[in-house]
Amino acid sequence: MKNKRPSLFVKDGINYLGPFAAISALFFLWGIAHGMLDTLDKNFQMMLHLKKWESSFIQFSLYGAYFGMAIPAGRFIKKYGYKKGIIFGLSLFAAGALIAAGTATLQSFILFLICLLIIGAGLATLETAANPYTTKLGPPETAERRINFSQSFNGLAWMIGPLIALYIYGNQSHVEGKKMISIILPFAIIGLVVLAIAFVFMRIKLPEITEADENAAHGAITQTSETGIVTGVDDPGYISPKPLWKNRHFTLGFAAQACYVAAQTGVFSYLINFVTDHDMHPRFDVEYAPYFLSLGFLLFMLGRFSGSALMRYFKPTKMLAFYSLAVCILLPIVSLELGWASLIALYGVFFFMSIMFPTIFALAIKSLGHNTKEASSFLVMAVAGGAVFPPLMGAVADNYGMATGFLVPIPLFIFILYYALKGYKIME
Repeated sequence: MKNKRPSLFVKDGINYLGPFAAISALFFLWGIAHGMLDTLDKNFQMMLHLKKWESSFIQFSLYGAYFGMAIPAGRFIKKYGYKKGIIFGLSLFAAGALIAAGTATLQSFILFLICLLIIGAGLATLETAANPYTTKLGPPETAERRINFSQSFNGLAWMIGPLIALYIYGNQSHVEGKKMISIILPFAIIGLVVLAIAFVFMRIKLPEITEADENAAHGAITQTSETGIVTGVDDPGYISPKPLWKNRHFTLGFAAQACYVAAQTGVFSYLINFVTDHDMHPRFDVEYAPYFLSLGFLLFMLGRFSGSALMRYFKPTKMLAFYSLAVCILLPIVSLELGWASLIALYGVFFFMSIMFPTIFALAIKSLGHNTKEASSFLVMAVAGGAVFPPLMGAVADNYGMATGFLVPIPLFIFILYYALKGYKIME
């Protein structure tokens, strides 16, 4: 009799499709925030006369919050559970957006960055809860497919975020007191919608994953009660008995995740500069810039949906290796200023980056058992890589041109390639 493929959502006779759909909605929500904020660098450069590296403090504040909040969020979730962690994250997200809307007339960039810190703290809490939660709502064999599928909704929202930013780009006023007035409406709406979703999550039932469930989610028991024989590292039921940071695949996964988010944030942040830079050909008017970023996010979303489907036939590690190699080949083409060829190559980078975050995440938390929640916190903390890298990439772009700036992420993708080939392997 032919073995059936493992189900995506059914485990031990329980169908987790409903909870999975609710959690996937959260991926959509924070994707809106990231997609919109990655569009604002060029807008603030024009409105407040900032240099590229200065405007990158938008990303520094948002992603920097992940560094400070990930561990507290993980402890909060460990003590109170995933559901309360999600509600707490949504509340912080809403508060930051509403404060940003309420203080916009003060036209203070520093105050806006503080609001982004609050928003980032909320997003960090949501990601600390939602990313590992999706891997447990079904069999461990399909964990990578499940998180990639959820992250696809994140990609869809990232495509919509820049279109919301079009409203902000519509106001290029240099009149004192009105320079930031266009952020009021979108941030107020986002804050109120997020607050409403928090109330919805207060009412719905979500299965809580206990410590015992986590062992089952990433494998069964490390040894049998009768023989005491420990399962091998290649066994789907293997649970590592080692302390968290002694697990090589997790430690390297943490580094790979930091490299990925750093590189991704740089690419996302400077696409608009690339297509509107006066030295570039083709060059497009800045008023159309959000459309170009939205197109990039469309390819990013398609990459995630197709990647999730392809993982049914190809190993996630092999796909991660192929995609990271493709990015390493495409980025030099971007930097060569070959006109349309460079622009198409840059969009290719968006497509091939798509599966990296969720795949690295799922590989890094494999076989960690009761250490999974703590590991998830550190992997979300790795998102802080997006805080430190854009200023570096921006400084290179300010001095040597935007095209040259796109050479800077290549070493980071080379490390991801190494992780996909060797670093992900679980060692005894």
